[in-house]
Amino acid sequence: MRWLHGVLGLSLLVNLQLGCDGKQDSIHPEKGDITASVYASATVQPDSMYRVHAAVSGILDKNLIEEGDLVRPGSPLLHITDQSPRLTSENARLQMELAEQNYLGNATPLKDMEVQIRTAELTFRDDSVNFRRQEKLWSQNIGSQATYESRKLAYERSRNQLQKLRSEYQRMKKELRTQMIQARNTYESSRVNQEDYTVRSGIHGKVYALYKEPGELVIPNEPLALLGSPKTFIVELLVDEVDVVSLQPGQKALIALDAYPDTIFETLVSKIYPQKDERTQTFLVEARFEAAPEVLYPGMSGEANIVIARKQGVLTIPKAYLATEDSVLTPGGMRHVVTGLETLDRVEIISGLEASTELLKPVQ
Repeated sequence: MRWLHGVLGLSLLVNLQLGCDGKQDSIHPEKGDITASVYASATVQPDSMYRVHAAVSGILDKNLIEEGDLVRPGSPLLHITDQSPRLTSENARLQMELAEQNYLGNATPLKDMEVQIRTAELTFRDDSVNFRRQEKLWSQNIGSQATYESRKLAYERSRNQLQKLRSEYQRMKKELRTQMIQARNTYESSRVNQEDYTVRSGIHGKVYALYKEPGELVIPNEPLALLGSPKTFIVELLVDEVDVVSLQPGQKALIALDAYPDTIFETLVSKIYPQKDERTQTFLVEARFEAAPEVLYPGMSGEANIVIARKQGVLTIPKAYLATEDSVLTPGGMRHVVTGLETLDRVEIISGLEASTELLKPVQ
């Protein structure tokens, strides 16, 4: 092992000496600005974008809008055909009308019951008068006990009958009212369900895509249309999990779009989604344009650099002049340095070098 280390050390010394004899490239550290950034792939999407889904299954009857149309909340987008909900709603309407007629109409069971109650009230009044008269006579020992008992029995029978009819009336009234309310609720529910067959917009926006043609089967978990803001766009950035810990809202992201190869657009990070995409092993980050181009379309792609740190007037060297992670080569030999911010081609030197120090480029 000592022999091997000696050979390696000798080889390194020979390489360094050969580099020096071969007039290696040399530079001096420079003072300037350095910016550290995180790379991300970029995709332009409309703000408030969402995919429209149906709440029911059926056959697409027709699309009521076209790509590029502007819509507002409640605007009908498409209609789905299914006869069953229409028939269910019609039956519920008929049941509701019948229940309302039974409770509120002119010829309801309650009206019949009211007539019976009025008749029972007259009977009870007559029986009550007859009984009270006979009771008074009987208290004066006038008349027979049989007559008294007969009047009393008729009075109690008519009183009980009246109470029974009144109780029956209240029970029937409550029952018919409940039936009417239930029928109304059933009809309203069926009507709402029927409304689900007309899919409507939930936002002020623009129709960017339609995914189904008339005649195709529609099921609830399939998207039918893509809607989003007509003017405001965001940039979706996919950031590696190693880099996402350096990000926070408000940082500047410089975007280069393939559609605008000669322009760099400035955006600001607005949102960092905490859930990692297991398929791509990346995190989704949203950024908003400070000054967006006039023409943007969903899906435009490009690259981004998210600025995580920036220093001015610091000592920097090209990364190619680092012999190791923490050392550089000078005419006097290797020198230890402390590094700071890094970019793709330069690195900050916190300590270990001066602006006058000559650096030699290590031989690869």
